[in-house]
Amino acid sequence: MSREDRNPLTPRPLTITPDPLPHLQGSALVATGNTRVLCAVSVEESVPKWMMGKGSGWLSAEYSLMPGSTVPRARRERSGKVSGRTQEIQRLIGRSLRAAINLDVVGERMFWVDCDVLEADGGTRTAAITGAYVALSLAIRRMEARGDIPEGALTEPVAAISVGVVKGDVVVDLDYIEDSSADVDMNVVMKGGGELIEVQGTGERTTFSRSQLNSLLDGADYACQRIFAAQMTAVKEGLEKRPK
Repeated sequence: MSREDRNPLTPRPLTITPDPLPHLQGSALVATGNTRVLCAVSVEESVPKWMMGKGSGWLSAEYSLMPGSTVPRARRERSGKVSGRTQEIQRLIGRSLRAAINLDVVGERMFWVDCDVLEADGGTRTAAITGAYVALSLAIRRMEARGDIPEGALTEPVAAISVGVVKGDVVVDLDYIEDSSADVDMNVVMKGGGELIEVQGTGERTTFSRSQLNSLLDGADYACQRIFAAQMTAVKEGLEKRPK
């Protein structure tokens, strides 16, 4: 759906499919416009050495553009040799999801979150966070249902959206064409209660005012409320089909 077909503050059509990888504790395929990201959560009964003996868990994320996700072809990155951009996105996803889980109650367990971009048309990092929360929520709730961990490990939902200023207008959920020509580009990560986890904003071609910043954040809030509803629906659907 092009911008001509939607209001500047209307995000692209969003679909979240739970459990595309049914052998895992939790997974989700998120599609926003033409961007598609496969998110998977794996759980290990151990933690990194620096966490051992603390009685707490840890969560780490990996992100990758699949070779066929872009034109020209994205080069496959090797483990331990990822680009600075990939490192930054991985850390963003990890920080965002750690804000959604109480790691002190899950025991010494490691949650690995893998986000693989199948098709990239803008907003891949924000889509990854949105889908990864669903995958993590499914994994946690199933562990709670089995009695592996106490209830209450999840705190609040987490979602993310891109916003920007394009041709002088504040717009929500930029596709690749909009993102590449935006005067201002921003990614916003938000908790269900409205608290901000992270705001990444840059004046790409011009500066922006405080009032524009407020409008950008208002647009992100509006879009994230829709995302939270879609996340809840996807989690409910996944748990109904496979409770444990």
